Amino acid sequence: MAVLPSDREDILNKRAFAHVATIGPNGEPQSNPVWIDWDGEFLKFSQTTSRQKFRNLRRDGRVALSAYDPEEPYRYIEVRGKLERVEDDEGNAFINSMAKKYLGKDEYPWAQPGEQRVVLYVRPERSTKQ
Repeated sequence: MAVLPSDREDILNKRAFAHVATIGPNGEPQSNPVWIDWDGEFLKFSQTTSRQKFRNLRRDGRVALSAYDPEEPYRYIEVRGKLERVEDDEGNAFINSMAKKYLGKDEYPWAQPGEQRVVLYVRPERSTKQ
């Protein structure tokens, strides 16, 4: 059986924000909305290496996220998984692709000089849906 229900995968390819929850250094939950991408195997999102979410995931790779269908807000998917790998976002290629998906812009407009951006790959392990 697939980890993600096939009747909810479409949400992950829409302009749906995902609220990503990680575990903070003192065991407290931390949650923020992020842009997401689903490639059929991994949920991917971008972070800078200076962010708490990145530090949380480097320390403890467990993650939960939920996203609802922007066209039907009572339809959602919740996914739990683990960070499998981190890759440099060379030339901001990934965040620029997310800016195209979410903003219709070719380049991510909020890039800061000197920030190091990475792509986080989360392997889903379980999911629930509504």
